[in-house]
Amino acid sequence: MNWTDQIFRYCERGLDPSFWAEPLNALSNAGFMVAALTAGLSLARRPNDLAARPARLECALVAIVFAIGVGSFLFHTYATRWASVADTAPIGIFMLAYFAYAMRRFLGFGWLATALLTGGFILSLRYAGDVPCVPGLLPVTRAGGHPCFNGSLGYLPALAAVLGIGAILIVRGRPAGAYVLGAGLVFTVSFAFRTVDFEVCAMTSLLGKVRGTHALWHLLNALTLYLLLIAAIRHGTGMGGIGGGSGDRRESD
Repeated sequence: MNWTDQIFRYCERGLDPSFWAEPLNALSNAGFMVAALTAGLSLARRPNDLAARPARLECALVAIVFAIGVGSFLFHTYATRWASVADTAPIGIFMLAYFAYAMRRFLGFGWLATALLTGGFILSLRYAGDVPCVPGLLPVTRAGGHPCFNGSLGYLPALAAVLGIGAILIVRGRPAGAYVLGAGLVFTVSFAFRTVDFEVCAMTSLLGKVRGTHALWHLLNALTLYLLLIAAIRHGTGMGGIGGGSGDRRESD
C-alpha cells in the first residue's frame, strides 16, 4: 500500500487531485476548531465550585476535537491514504473516549462495566460498516460504485449511543441530558447529509462546480461535538450515578 495514493471519495473533489479541489469541505473544518476553542473558553471560565475540580479529561476531549478539525482539513486537501488516517484516527479516539466518559461520568458505571460496554461499542463500530445494503435502498449510491450509505453506516453505533445516553439522562432528570440528546438530534441530520453527498451531487452546483453536502456534515458535526463538550464541561465533573444518591447532587452543581 502506497501512503501517498490519492483517494477520491466525495462529490466536491470528483477526480480532481489538486490541493484545493474541495474548498468547502476543507474550509468547513474550521467549525471543529471553533467548537474546540469555544468549549475551551467555557472550561477556563467555569464557576469557582467547578473550577476547583480537576478537568484533565475535559481538556483532553477539547484537544481531540481540535485535532479532528486539523486531520479532516489534511484529508480534504491532500486526499491521500496518510491523510485519511489523520482524519479518521482523532474521530475514532473521540468516539471511544467520550463513550467511556459518558459511562463513568454521566451514567455512573464502575470501571469494569465501563470497560465491557466500551468493548462492545468498539465491536459495533468495527462491524457496522460491513452491514450489507439492500441495492434498491440507495440505488444511485450503489450504482455509482460507492459504499452502502456512502460509508456512513460505520457511524450508526455512535449515533445510537448519543441518542440512547441522551434519552436515559433526560428520563432521569439529569441536566446533561438536554445537551447530549440535542447533540444526537443534530448528529442525525448530519448523518443524512453525509449519506446523500453523491445522491444529490448534480443538484448542488455553486460557482460553476458541484459541491455535494459533505461540508454540512462537518458544520453540523462541529455543533454536535460542541454540545457534547459543553455537557462534559458543565455536568461531567462528578459521577452521574445511575442509581441516584450523592452522584446526582454532584452533577447538578
